[in-house]
Amino acid sequence: MEILDCTGLHCPEPVLRTKSHLENAEQGEFRVIVDNEASRENVLRFGRSQGCSVSVSDGEDGTFQILVVPNVVSGATKEFKEEDYACDLPGNSNLVYVIASDSMGRGSDELGWALLQTYVTTISEVSPLPSHILLYNGGVKLVTTDGKALEALQNIEKQGVTIWVCGTCLEFFKLEKDRKAGSITNMYDIMNTMALAGKVVSPW
Repeated sequence: MEILDCTGLHCPEPVLRTKSHLENAEQGEFRVIVDNEASRENVLRFGRSQGCSVSVSDGEDGTFQILVVPNVVSGATKEFKEEDYACDLPGNSNLVYVIASDSMGRGSDELGWALLQTYVTTISEVSPLPSHILLYNGGVKLVTTDGKALEALQNIEKQGVTIWVCGTCLEFFKLEKDRKAGSITNMYDIMNTMALAGKVVSPW
């Protein structure tokens, strides 16, 4: 059985990935894993609207395991509106942080790295929290290198913020096995998130 791991993602991303899987994969049952109640309810609701049989069980690690069996229920609506499945974190106004380098500012790389560590640790102290933090190019090193920034990102993720890490960038720097926070994503998701953001903030 195929497994669609959507842990660390928030609405509407789990629904969008479920939709894409239904459209592109061979027909057959699959499992969607989410780690928050809003995503669980949205995936269940979306599955039913698409004529799927859906059921959920609790995982031992606090996740929700949703079994999706396509083409079971007749008379489904099939209509899809992305906004029907949105559930941003309260008060965040869809704020997105973009970190595209392993240095803050220009001049000294060593100083830039130190400043970036402080910058990231300060994100959780500024209200509101972002809906997403996007890491690409040298920014992916923040989730592969031990330090204050990595600890801060791990804690921020636990608070419900989605952290997306560019998979191509991890491959380029040969850091695929060193990721300790966030979920791997692609350029489409990065661009789409930035396009839909109410505000984009960057240390540059």
